[in-house]
Amino acid sequence: MHSQSITGAGIGIAVLDTGIYPHIDFDRRIIAFRDFTARHSLIPYDDNGHGTHVAGIIAGSGKLSRGRYCGKAPGSHLICAKILDKQGNGIAKNVVEALQWICSLKAKYNIRIINISIGATGNSAKTASILIRAVEEAWDKGLIVVTAAGNMGPSPGSVTAPGSSRKVITVGSSDLLDACKGISGCGPTEDCICKPDLVMPGAGIIACSSSGSYAAKSGTSMSTPQVSGIIALLLEQEPELTNVEVKMRLKYACRSLGYPRNRQGWGQLDENLLLSSSK
Repeated sequence: MHSQSITGAGIGIAVLDTGIYPHIDFDRRIIAFRDFTARHSLIPYDDNGHGTHVAGIIAGSGKLSRGRYCGKAPGSHLICAKILDKQGNGIAKNVVEALQWICSLKAKYNIRIINISIGATGNSAKTASILIRAVEEAWDKGLIVVTAAGNMGPSPGSVTAPGSSRKVITVGSSDLLDACKGISGCGPTEDCICKPDLVMPGAGIIACSSSGSYAAKSGTSMSTPQVSGIIALLLEQEPELTNVEVKMRLKYACRSLGYPRNRQGWGQLDENLLLSSSK
């Protein structure tokens, strides 16, 4: 494991993805990295780019762009688990092991949030069950788990695991909800749970690239880290909040977009409303 001491009192955010490139916008805030794929590198890397982009949306400082492309919570620090390979593929076992690793570091790095911008796209009920059980175990340990609704929508029942978990916070894309051209995953789940919980923009989001510059990407993967970053800002103001309390705060800070509950959830998160109501 690559790690370093924490500087400052920021919120720790764990990112399960394709890894992370040490972009200048992350400064020295990648404080722990572990590769759960075949390569088992101890040094942060991202051979796909997805994870770096997600992390940039969460915590990029915007240094390279002089503040133009800044993440939601640039004061937070990152704990990154590479669970997907170069092609963006992975196995449930890696996710389970990564979550166990993160839970073991919870106190050491003040980890409050886990961002999972991935989803199982196969039809395996066993894989879905493993993923859901793993994220719910992390949730039960007090961690705030934020997951993507997936890009298999907009048909009903298209939310991917582990976003189909009853407990976690599941995020769809507000600008990818169109009944004809939308891809944002929609509920209900197989257990008749209304999902997603809320939505945020996900089309053409610009953030850090593994080339060392910036890139635009689209999907619920890009909506999810926005919520993770905003939650970090909320916790900076009210660090005593539990994961259940945070979820309820989100609910009452969303504005309806006029779509059915199983498409938009509570609606689009109003960041200013959330953060101003906590003061």
